[in-house]
Amino acid sequence: MTAPGALCAVTPEAAIDEETRAAAIAAHDVDTLRGSAALKRITDFAAALCEAPIALVSLVEETRQSFLARSGLVLAETTRDLSFCQHAMRQSGIMVVPDATQDPRFADNALVTGDMQVRFYAGAPLIADDGVPLGALCIIDTVPRAAGLTPLQAQGLATLADAVMARLRGSREAAAHRSAERDVQRQLTDSEDRFRTLADTMPQMVWSTLPDGYHDYYNARWYDFTGTPPGSTDGEGWNGVFHPEDQARAWEVWRHSLATGDPYQIEYRLRHFDGSYRWVLGRALPIRDADGRITRWFGTCTDIHEQKLALHEREIISQELSHRIKNIFAVISGLISFAARSRPEFASAASDLRQRITALGRAHDFVRPHSPASRPSAQQNSLHGLLGELFEPYRRADRHPIVIRGDEIEIDDRSATPLALLFHELATNATKYGALSADAGEVELTVTRAEREATLCWVERHGPAVIKPDLSAGFGSQLIELSAVRQLGGAVDRDWRPDGLVATIRVPLAAFSRT
Repeated sequence: MTAPGALCAVTPEAAIDEETRAAAIAAHDVDTLRGSAALKRITDFAAALCEAPIALVSLVEETRQSFLARSGLVLAETTRDLSFCQHAMRQSGIMVVPDATQDPRFADNALVTGDMQVRFYAGAPLIADDGVPLGALCIIDTVPRAAGLTPLQAQGLATLADAVMARLRGSREAAAHRSAERDVQRQLTDSEDRFRTLADTMPQMVWSTLPDGYHDYYNARWYDFTGTPPGSTDGEGWNGVFHPEDQARAWEVWRHSLATGDPYQIEYRLRHFDGSYRWVLGRALPIRDADGRITRWFGTCTDIHEQKLALHEREIISQELSHRIKNIFAVISGLISFAARSRPEFASAASDLRQRITALGRAHDFVRPHSPASRPSAQQNSLHGLLGELFEPYRRADRHPIVIRGDEIEIDDRSATPLALLFHELATNATKYGALSADAGEVELTVTRAEREATLCWVERHGPAVIKPDLSAGFGSQLIELSAVRQLGGAVDRDWRPDGLVATIRVPLAAFSRT
């Protein structure tokens, strides 16, 4: 990676004054380059290469910076005091700003604090042959990048900056030296050759399409991988090298992206030149003009076959381990039943213990790795989904007496166990002594999410009158405290009202999930 924030040698400010720079800019026929299709192709490719939403060719003038070409930005210019490129153009190499909010030069810049939300910046200087800095070719992102640019991206940005300078030289030389046009053309051709060489040396397969999705470019890696003749997959021919079972799905996802402009991403099997099919990850982003219209799509295909096979193997192992853990729950429950048969006086306690183990088993089964066939219908990281699974045994023929309302919260396997024990205990007590012991009884559980904690309010209604029990004597009450306070780091407040128990549990959001 390019060292974040690393700057090359700086050209002294006094060495080239603004009058000299103004004369150098005036010598270029820059008006003929504004909106240039050739420069637009360069910014489009720079944005795709560096995976950035914005790319610009910036000309830094006395009081403003204007954009000769831009991808992903409506603005045609800004005042010079906001310009990052006025710093980049005085470097001898690429200037990288990993996080503009942490850079004292830019932290208070309106482009950083305002609507643009600039965070990451990388700019290659545009230096005239006589050493006069003119501006920069830059890419901009709205998220920081601690790692900066990859070596390939840095090389590509420098190569594309050379191509921009070739265009600028052409605008200057055409006005006074028509005889030099052949030399300029050779320079442009060389830049185009380097552009294609850069794409061909990328490890991924690279492709590009017209706005309507017509594929008109593939790099050499595509043809090497698929073994197809050059040009044979143009247009819609690409779908023919997809696995037959993936073709319809790939078309559906691609048509959706074309219709909506959403980024394209899909995993599918692509036919290798040896006749086998390998898993690849396909991605593409649209390049838009100043009016927001898509001008091109740039995409890549990355071979993920080995990673896919390794993931499948890990899933099989995880499912086998989970299956064995589930069997352990069943064995423990069976041992408790066996012991209770020989000691009738412990039958009631054994029944309670079996139910608690069953609740743990249901929680484990909800969050464990699943195959597509066994996966629960609810999201496995869903608090509502876990509670719904736990309360399913309490469903009655005509209705479900426990209603879950309110906000959704993401959970993981760490929080599932104490949550299962906590709410199993509340539901069991309600069935024995509270609202669920009556036909008309009901429970409403409301989840309210705040900035740092969540409140889970358990309200019982239409049950028998209740009185406050001796909390120090009951194992169930101790279990509630253990789950809510010690394991989840929260607090429990219970109010025994005449109409039923109201239990308020407050839990830090960080206790629900590691993420």
